[in-house]
Amino acid sequence: MKILLTNSDLDLYAGTQVVVRDLSLELQRLGHQPMAWSRKLGDVARELLAHGVEVTDDLRRLSSAPDVIHGQHHPLVMDALLHFPNVPAVLVCHAAKGFTEAPFYSPRIMRYVAVDNRCRARLEKHSQIPAHRIQVILNAVDLERFRPRGRLPARPLRAAVFSNNASRFTHLPAIRKLAKEMGLQLEVLGRRRGKTVPDPQNFLPRYDVVFAKARCALEALAVGNVVVLCDVAGAGPLVTTKNFDALRPMNFGAGVLVNPVSAGVLRAELERYDPVDAAQVSARVRSEAGLQAAARQWLDVYASAVEELARTEIHPSEENAATENYFQQWGREKRLEWAKAQFRRIKSIPLVGTGLHHLGRRAARAWMKNPEL
Repeated sequence: MKILLTNSDLDLYAGTQVVVRDLSLELQRLGHQPMAWSRKLGDVARELLAHGVEVTDDLRRLSSAPDVIHGQHHPLVMDALLHFPNVPAVLVCHAAKGFTEAPFYSPRIMRYVAVDNRCRARLEKHSQIPAHRIQVILNAVDLERFRPRGRLPARPLRAAVFSNNASRFTHLPAIRKLAKEMGLQLEVLGRRRGKTVPDPQNFLPRYDVVFAKARCALEALAVGNVVVLCDVAGAGPLVTTKNFDALRPMNFGAGVLVNPVSAGVLRAELERYDPVDAAQVSARVRSEAGLQAAARQWLDVYASAVEELARTEIHPSEENAATENYFQQWGREKRLEWAKAQFRRIKSIPLVGTGLHHLGRRAARAWMKNPEL
């Protein structure tokens, strides 16, 4: 099967970019033909190309039409639908908020996949999306890439912040304070320390404790680190066998980061450090969240999308109406209105420190100026 995976950029190693990388390589290993399309190519694209995966920033240059579109980030999904008028799509929602992850209806989007329960709720709120087309496939981790570390020490000695958001303007100062109080050697992995980390599997085994969320947390759990959920959005719990079943369907993400980030809050969680329990959590991740099993789930979804389109008669007027509705909602002027609203919201938030406020304003201005968004 030929699968076109879309993503707004394939440059930095971050959440959805790593999804495209990992899933493409696993689909290729299973004998399929993944293709990746993005408007911005970079390190991730080069890695895929080095493994023989076709990558392009121009749909016209693809060697052939795909059998199905694995669509991440709606502007690219719509472009792919328009470019390949007879191809079904699977739209993937990776975030409960945000512009690029917003779902939209098209009669050729045969499946809508959420990566956690909050994303599922976002899809279910869209009145036009048929309920039977919505399902959840939780994020997965490449178990060959992320190998188990050795036994944890009785008390933590080394810790890492694994986040592209970690900086002196966000949650890093609280973690640094905690590390100093508890005598932890602390390192930071992520973009704010210079660049994203393409090979975290080579670093995570060095640490006893990792402060992370979402995919980063899942990868650390697979290695066997004790994980305290934490990021710029807030602080969550230390992951244990008791709370694993509640946290996994939430993707260990923003929905569980409900506490303020402070050294005191984080210390209360880290005092539950338990090497035996951490090993049991890691064993569950490795038995339930492997990339191989997830890739087969995705292949089942792709096949069902292809089969459903084959037996569904879509009148051109229906697709034209859906396309018109999309551009009425997400045309350039509407997107600028949305961006300006986000900018006003950023200005109204009592951010800690002027630096983060400045970064937010710069990001909003850059976002509004970019005609590709």
